[in-house]
Amino acid sequence: QNPDITITDNVLHFRAQGHGAKGDNIYEFEIEFLEPVEPKPVCRMTQRQLNITVQKKESNWWERLTKQEKRPLFLAPDFDRWLDESDAEMELKEKEEEKINKMKIESRVPKDPFKHLKKGYLIMYNLVQFLGFSWIFVNMTVRLFILGKDSFYDTFHTISDMMYFCQTLALMEIMNSLIGLVRSPLIPSVVQVFGRNFVLFVILGTLEEMQSKPVVFFIFYFWSITELFRYPYYMLSCIGIEWKPLTWLRYTVWIPLYPLGGLAEAVCIVQSIPIFSETGKFSLGLPNPLNVTIQFPFVLQIYLIALFLGIFVNFRHLYKQRKQHLGPKKRKMK
Repeated sequence: QNPDITITDNVLHFRAQGHGAKGDNIYEFEIEFLEPVEPKPVCRMTQRQLNITVQKKESNWWERLTKQEKRPLFLAPDFDRWLDESDAEMELKEKEEEKINKMKIESRVPKDPFKHLKKGYLIMYNLVQFLGFSWIFVNMTVRLFILGKDSFYDTFHTISDMMYFCQTLALMEIMNSLIGLVRSPLIPSVVQVFGRNFVLFVILGTLEEMQSKPVVFFIFYFWSITELFRYPYYMLSCIGIEWKPLTWLRYTVWIPLYPLGGLAEAVCIVQSIPIFSETGKFSLGLPNPLNVTIQFPFVLQIYLIALFLGIFVNFRHLYKQRKQHLGPKKRKMK
């Protein structure tokens, strides 16, 4: 009970109270080791025994345990753990070979001289996008509380400049994935960025009649909420930090927001079709080099199908990522 175990001047001091054949007694001993050892022993006590592990300062062969040539009477070797000189040399040799092989593998991996520059760029990119979408979200939320439903009708004129900036900058995500700067798959990035930019620049940016529609508020709001968690997560990942609540939010909030955002984009496209039909904007009529007539409203109807296919692609991709980051960890078979 309550063992007092210390190592000073290469001597192990042991003192404890225990129950033996003669009842309760104080047991104590000292062992002076042959060569220097670490001053902090590791102790593990069970109901039947006390294990004390003492680490050598240098991994080499000792001809005996104690400095005194004659072994103390209370010491007995544990032959289950005994290593003779050849075994000890073999173990040291294996460790050295393992260390050398590890160094060889590391030396084969080419060092990237631009590693810190790339990391700094990714941190700044994600930080700027986070600040931009935070501004959008806060601005829209404050206006909603102050103006109520009236804020729906001038969302585009108030928020569009910042949204243009953020979505134009988002084109860099495609480039980052294309050149291998990030490990994100290319297709989901292309689907999301081009899908959003099509709605923002082609539908909303060219039709003044659409800019005052309430659906613009919901599109911008769903986009901004999603990015409030995505960009901080990526920014912290660049510096090797994982905050579990943020990880959970990043791989959970998209479950309701992606379908709602896709639905809002679809409503926006449906509302724009009559306007494009009336104005004929972007429609290609005869005569032309191809000698065909292409009505832009028909293109939008085809795009509606592609929109929901894109949502399915991103949904499947994010679901796999969610299982990878939040699912139960698989135990390795020994």
